[in-house]
Amino acid sequence: MNFARLLWDTASAVPDRIALRSSDGVVTFARLAARAAAVRDLVVERNITSGDRVGILLPHGADAAAAFYGAAAAGSIVTMISGSYRPRQVEAVLAHAECKFLLTSRDWVSRQARALDCRAQLLFVEDIPAEGVGSPIDADGSRAVQITYTSGSTGGPKGVVVSHDNLLAGVRTVVGYLGIGANDRIASPLPFSFVYGFNQLNCAVAAGATLDLLGPSLAVDTARTLATNQTTVLAGVPPFFMQLLRAPEFTRRLEALRAVTCAGGRLSPEAVRGIRMAQPHARLFLMYGLTEVFRSTFLPPEEVDAHPDSMGRAVPGSAVYVLNDEGTICSDGEVGELVHAGPTVALGYWNDPEATARTFRRNPTPDASVPSLSRAVFSGDLVRRDAEGRLYYVGRRDRMIKTLGFRVSPDEVADVLYASKQVSEAAVTSEPDEQRGERIVAHVVLSPDGSLEQLRRWCGVELPRHMQPARWDLRDVLPRNASGKHDLLALSAAQTVSG
Repeated sequence: MNFARLLWDTASAVPDRIALRSSDGVVTFARLAARAAAVRDLVVERNITSGDRVGILLPHGADAAAAFYGAAAAGSIVTMISGSYRPRQVEAVLAHAECKFLLTSRDWVSRQARALDCRAQLLFVEDIPAEGVGSPIDADGSRAVQITYTSGSTGGPKGVVVSHDNLLAGVRTVVGYLGIGANDRIASPLPFSFVYGFNQLNCAVAAGATLDLLGPSLAVDTARTLATNQTTVLAGVPPFFMQLLRAPEFTRRLEALRAVTCAGGRLSPEAVRGIRMAQPHARLFLMYGLTEVFRSTFLPPEEVDAHPDSMGRAVPGSAVYVLNDEGTICSDGEVGELVHAGPTVALGYWNDPEATARTFRRNPTPDASVPSLSRAVFSGDLVRRDAEGRLYYVGRRDRMIKTLGFRVSPDEVADVLYASKQVSEAAVTSEPDEQRGERIVAHVVLSPDGSLEQLRRWCGVELPRHMQPARWDLRDVLPRNASGKHDLLALSAAQTVSG
């Protein structure tokens, strides 16, 4: 099945229901599908054949949504490009994906410091009619439909290739365990270029729910918008929630809010408790995923209070293993690599067979009765499992800090920083040190009443010597990448204050 069929089917069933709502007004499913049909017609008219790559660089809104569904309906392989990118990054994505066209806006082009230097032909959204007549072509569900570029927070970005079936499996899984229905109003603060934000769009389309598009704003304004919109489902990455927790308005009960979801990074136990205190009636889903499989685990809300540091168990239909370096299953409490198998496992990396072979491998413990479990993704994430099967994130295999002969998880250090109540945001990196091997660097935004001296004293009490930050980088705000996560590459080059 062509994944774009979801939009056409929903528009046929509930044409007048609101699909998207923003400061620019509302768009019904009928209007969204008509706009997507116009994009589909343009793609066909320009002789973009099945399998050709099309880049989309548009603001977080109805045009971006229609552009994806329209291009996918024509059989194209779509790349959603972050609006935060500058020409150099856009050119790199277009070149790597070998995009034939870039669908963007004249406004974006006019705001750039220079013209794009690329082979892709520019198509402007302003030239696309409001309505079209085309519909999705038939498509083998195993064929590629999208290339998603990773954020590159711990290295150079890669293009993850997903199929129509991958996207459909992801939507069905999340709609199922979140119980998303037609009456939901889903807040969308995340860009469609980020798989987490993109799946919010897809879940809304699949369920006939309304997606409220949130623009960049202060946390206090976001909290007020959630109340005004009667938001029922709120999703975000850890930095988003850390800012929201600083807004007094978020401590006021949001009556309509029934579900809060967090992915895209590890939320500290302190933040988990903060969300639960602020909105105790809302079910909090702590989730873990990676671009290569979209969603991997979630913790049922009824277990969150007792296990705020857990990432849960495998999502329905998938299997998750904790394997040691010999490829055998770890015992309870033993740290190993998280390996995921299931229907959302991507096809591989675009034009990178070596990286694909390293990450996408034969499942070492397959279930012969379930074909979708035969291939697995070796995540590079280190986790441990408790006796009840819950998983706990330890850190990235390639981010573990080796200092004074110890291996230290930067996330474990960050948790202690948050627990001090002295910081509103924190991220931990490392840098070379002749004596230690690596020294731990803490990048922090102090809370309004926070003190670096008190923070240091707290760490001296709560952390062993080898886990204490050796340098402190005090900032007014921590940089973020296109996905809204802390930009660890930028932080690694931070100007620091000696500890």
